[in-house]
This record gives sequence, C-alpha cells and structure tokens, in this order.
Amino acid sequence: MEAHVSAVTRSFQKWSPPAAASDIVKNIHAMLHPRNIVLVGATDKPGNYAERIWNNLIKYRYAGGLFPVNARRETVWGVTCYKDFASLPEKPDHVLVLVPARFAVQVIRDAAAAGARSATIVTSGFSELQDEESQRLAAELKQAIKESGLAVTGPNCLGNLSAGENLFTNIDDRIVTMEQGTVAIVGQSGAIVMAIRQALEDRGVGVGYMVTTGNEAGLETPDLMAYFAADPSIRVIVVYLEGVRNTKVFRDACKAARAAGKPVIALKLGASEGGRAAAMAHTGALAGSIETFDAISTREGVIRVRGLDELIETTECFVHADPPRGNRLAAVSLSGGKRGLLIDAFYSAGLNFAPLSANATEQLAKMLGPGSIVGNPLDAGFAAVVDPSVYMKSIKIMIEDPDTDIVIIDSELPKAPHELRERNLRIVNEMAGEANKPVIYISTMSIGFSEHTKALRKSLPNVAVLQGLDRAVGAIKSLIEYANLRKEIPDIVSSSKASARAVLEKTLKSANGAAALDEVASKRLLKAYGIPISKEAVAQTPAEAVKIARTIGFPVVAKVVSPDILHKSDVGGVVLNLGSTAEVKQAFNDITARVNKLKGKPKLEGILIAQQVKADLELVVGASLDAEMGPVVLFGTGGVDIELLKDVALAGAPLDAAEAKQLIAKTKAGIKMKGYRGKPALHEASAVKALVGLSNLMADAGNRIASIDVNPFLINSKLGVAVDGLIVLNNAAANKAAGH
Repeated sequence: MEAHVSAVTRSFQKWSPPAAASDIVKNIHAMLHPRNIVLVGATDKPGNYAERIWNNLIKYRYAGGLFPVNARRETVWGVTCYKDFASLPEKPDHVLVLVPARFAVQVIRDAAAAGARSATIVTSGFSELQDEESQRLAAELKQAIKESGLAVTGPNCLGNLSAGENLFTNIDDRIVTMEQGTVAIVGQSGAIVMAIRQALEDRGVGVGYMVTTGNEAGLETPDLMAYFAADPSIRVIVVYLEGVRNTKVFRDACKAARAAGKPVIALKLGASEGGRAAAMAHTGALAGSIETFDAISTREGVIRVRGLDELIETTECFVHADPPRGNRLAAVSLSGGKRGLLIDAFYSAGLNFAPLSANATEQLAKMLGPGSIVGNPLDAGFAAVVDPSVYMKSIKIMIEDPDTDIVIIDSELPKAPHELRERNLRIVNEMAGEANKPVIYISTMSIGFSEHTKALRKSLPNVAVLQGLDRAVGAIKSLIEYANLRKEIPDIVSSSKASARAVLEKTLKSANGAAALDEVASKRLLKAYGIPISKEAVAQTPAEAVKIARTIGFPVVAKVVSPDILHKSDVGGVVLNLGSTAEVKQAFNDITARVNKLKGKPKLEGILIAQQVKADLELVVGASLDAEMGPVVLFGTGGVDIELLKDVALAGAPLDAAEAKQLIAKTKAGIKMKGYRGKPALHEASAVKALVGLSNLMADAGNRIASIDVNPFLINSKLGVAVDGLIVLNNAAANKAAGH
C-alpha cells in the first residue's frame, strides 16, 4: 500500500483548459485532476468521514499521491501520517478539510501558503447553522477562500468524483463504476447529487464528474457548469439548484453550455406557492420565482425538470439522442392498446405523429398485405404474428423515411438473455448509428434493470431507452424544444434614449423614499420609455375636471391619484363611461368622499380625468424584479380577472422586438390579437413597443424598481394605450411602513 500512496508522475490529463480559459475553469481543472490529495484531519476512528473517503480512494485506485495529515498521529490506516503541509514529501495539490469548523479557516490559509491549488471542505458548522459563532466562521472562511485563490467546494459537502482519474473523494459506500461518462452532475445537496449519480449508473449511464458544492463559500454551481461546458468529454450537464446567487454568472454559464451544444438539465427548488414572496403589484404575484427562472433560463438552454425520475429520463434521452431536425414523430408498436396510449400521451403534450411519406406508406402496405391499416403509430402486432420479420422491416422503413424526425419503438429491454430480442436491438442500434435522427425505445411502465439489462444497455449507445410513458414524452418534448432554440444567444442591451434615462433618474430622485409612484408619475415615466399613454390630466376641483373632460372629449374616466392607493378599483376610486359635465362633477365628488373615509387617511393628490378608449381586448403588460433571476417582463390577458385567468407569459429583460413578438405568441391574448374567429387583427405593434419599453426601463433601473403594472393596456385594431400604471419602487423600508 505504501507504494500506491507515494507520489507518481502521470500523464492523466486527456484534456487541459486552453490558455485563454478563465481562472475559474483552470482552478476547477486542478481540483478534478489533482497531482495528489491531502486529507487534513485523518483519524483512525472507525466509520468517520475521513476513513470512508480514504477507503474509496484506495478502492478505486486513485493513481496520484495520497497523504494523511494529523499532528497527533504518526501512522493512520497503515500508512505514514504527516504532521503538517511542510512535512509532506511533495507540495500539496488538492486538500480535503476534515477538521472541526473552528480550524478550517486556518487550514485553507496554510494550504494556499504551501502551494495547494484546490480544496474540498467536508466539515460542517458554518452558514447552515444560525448561531452567531457559525455565521462568524462562515464569513471568515469565505474571506480566506477569496484571499487564497484556491478552487474550493464546500463547506458542508460530501465530496466529488472525477471518473477519468479514479478520484472519489466522497463518503458514499455504494459501488461506483469508474468510467469516463458523458454526464456531469453538480449541486449543493450531497444526498441528492449522489442519488442522481446512483440512479444514472443503475440505468447504464456513465457519470464523468460529480461535484457536491454544499454551502458554496467558494465555488458555486454555475462555476462548475462553466467548467463542464468547456470540457469536451461532457455531453450533458445535470444540476440541482437551491437558488441562484449571482444571476449574471449563472446566465453566463448557461450561455457557455448552450454555445457548446450541451443541455443543462436542472432540478430547481421554488416551484411551490409557499416559496413566493408577497408582491404589491399583479405582476409580482404572477411572476413567481420558478416562472421567472423558466423564462430566463430556458432561452439559454436550461431544461427544468419537476422531479428526480423526470431528471433521469431526460438525461438518458439527451445522452443518447441528438436534437432532431424537426418534430415529426413516428412510432412502431406490437400492441393496439399501447398504440392508443402513445397517441394519447403525445397528443396531450402537443406533439403529433406525422403522416409517413408516400414511399414509406406504399412499402408498409405491400408488406402488411391487403386490408391492413397503415397508420402512424404503426401497430405491427397482427402482421408480425404471421411474419415475425415484419416488425424489424417496419422499424427500418420508418428510420429511413425522410418525412420522420424521431422514431419511437414501443418496447423494453429484457432482464435475462433473449437471443431474438437482443439481436433485433443490436440491429436497430446499428441502423440508429447510421441515421441522422434520434431512435428511442419507450417502455410504457418503469421496468427495473437487472445486471444483464445494464450490460445490454451499454452495448446500445446509439439509442435512448426511456421508461414511464409520461416522463418519456416530457423528455422527447424537451429534446425537440432544445433543438428549436436559436443557435446563437445575442446579448440584448437596453435600447432606451438618453432623454428617457434622464426622466428615470429625475423621477426616482423625486420619489424621496416612497414605496410606489402614483399613477401620474408612473405614466410620465412609462411615456418617456415609449409606452403609449391615454390622453389625460389631473384635476384639483370639479370645475377643472369638467374643463379637462371637454378638452379630451367624452366619454372619459375619473380615477383617484394617490401614492398610498395601489389598486384604485378596490376602493371605488375609478368611475367609467362619464358622458357629460354633470357626470364628471359627480364622479369627482364621489371618489373624493370615498377616499376621505378610508382608514389611514391616504394622501389625495387629485382626480385623473382620462380618455376612455374603446378596446377590443384588455391586456396586461408588466415587469418585476426577481430576487434570483433579475428583471423580467410579463404579457397576457388583463382586466379584473387577471389572477383568475393567469393567461400570461414571461421573458427576461431587456428584450428586443423579435423576442417581444415571441412572448405575445405564447398567450391566448396573442392568438386573439392575430384576429380570432373572423375578427380584425389588433394593433400588435403598440404591444411590442410597450414590452420593449418596459424591458428597457427595468434594465436601466437596475434594482431600484420592484415591479411595474400596466393593467389594463387597452388595444383595438388602430392603437394600444396604457390606461393605468403602477410602479412599485424597491424601497424595503417604505414598503414596510406602508404595510405592503
């Protein structure tokens, strides 16, 4: 054993980051491909983490130097134990920190001084605890890591795997197949990351890297994503995200993966209502964190899954299937019942089985015989009873058909040796290798893999093997959607004018710590950013209201103006369809009286008299500042039923006109705007202008605006205008004082 743990010279690095690679990528490479590993805190106490990690390094025959360090031991685990870094036979490279939390900070400083390049801090007792001492240690550790320049995972993590190095600095006792697989896994939860690795291995999918990041005092998940995007051995990146701390770093990592053609399959916390913060504006309530995550990350190649089972199927699909040229599905089954299940499942997901080409249809009809029904999916069961060769011939015809983009085969892998089925599987694998399209086996139910199944599965690299019909359909849909993403992701920047930015700065400065802008100030800012606004003016007296109404032209609307009243209709602060001077006077007096009776005595700054626009459709356009993902814009069906209908779609800000049109097209409101059931098309250009303007406003404001609510945005065939507007400022103190 002494010979094994001594230092050796190796040429293990099949890939090295180019000179132009970022420092983070280079440092992570050192962590996953170290010259040696030093275990600080080595102890022979049975069953402790240090011993379990040591045993794994020995079991899987890590080829570099292995050096235990403990000042109180001369030997441990039957080998020499070193007192400190200075006594090591060579300079430390990767350091495993296994000492109590109070000593970890100094170990990091000492490791850096001794020449180490990376570390993993397994020790817990930092920011995951809420006591003052733990929080202090966490801050000191973060500072020490920053000053050291080391690539550090943890603390409170369970170690890493680098299969190409036979490196397994992890406590997991389960058997690991050390093979240079094409999947990389990273996430904060060691238990979840290890479970994902085990499940993929059970399905015969190789994992090249597994990294647990714990509290992320040093390296964060996006840092590892960027590294895996650069490593040519990796095809699919799997992440478990508890939160996004640095939006820009995350988005840059996603872009790097997308540019490399590598999907990021993400399991993300925060999908429940309980995970959302209360919001003052409709937009904030509708733009929950998970929806915002989807809106921004999907554009950049992230596929979010809802659970671990879905994650496994989606990963399996992307490992063994290239993104298709189109969405034309073809399927072969030996069962009429399963054929029906396939049709229901795929059609429910919005996917269709395409008509086969005339040539393929003719070949199948000739082969199946007179009276046979040639459909897609094809039920070849009856014909195959008469002639078993029909099954394989049908699959071949569909794979070779130029009018199909994905070929699905309804079958599962055998658990025990089966000469005929395995011969057919290998033939299909060869055909799939020659075809320029995905070939996917689907088992309509989940079937456990035996050791025979695992070995068989690994011999079929050109086909995906999916289990559970609904999960399989979701994985295939993700494959199609990924293929449809734009090949290049442009960096869209704000296109606002200097004059608009000047109005923004002046407005925010004059807000003087308020929780929100009133409607007049909100609309003034919206107008500066090119958002169409209705004709209107503020009246202080009934007579002034009448004068404004006559200038605008009847009918008009009267609305309360108050920074303390966010939703005017809820307090009777809006009166519509005012067609005469008498009605205007009455509305002015009624609104004033209602406001004066409200608790808290909200400040009344006047009554807004506005043009009443005849609308064919009420829309909502808005924006919100998400705590994780940054600014996002919203579009959909507006009016009083906005929360009930929830016909909205989201996109990251800023966006351009093309993305604004794509956003509109995702909603039922967008369908109506095109001209629904013979009605005229509505003025889409005004909605596009409003969305681009809102997105520019949010981008220019940085984190100073919490949300913008334009509801309703009225639209007809000739114009679209904002008839209401609420801008909530990101002023926590003011919001708290206002009770929001």
